[in-house]
Amino acid sequence: MSNQHPEHTEGPVATAIENQTAKIPSDIFLWAALGAIGISLTLKIMNKPHNALFVGQWPAPFLLLGLYNKLVKLEGND
Repeated sequence: MSNQHPEHTEGPVATAIENQTAKIPSDIFLWAALGAIGISLTLKIMNKPHNALFVGQWPAPFLLLGLYNKLVKLEGND
């Protein structure tokens, strides 16, 4: 992928982050999303609606981070 646009390269910080996050198993992000859904449901049952909404917004970012993690593993970095 890096051969298509050699003028577009990652900086040293992005490369370091990608190298570290590629070490994290992808299913961690899925379990984190499912855990956040469970915690949000528990908070809703405990009649804490504001906390439930706050935690309920976490699954989407966890899943996006998991997708990013998978892409870095498959495509690598520059």
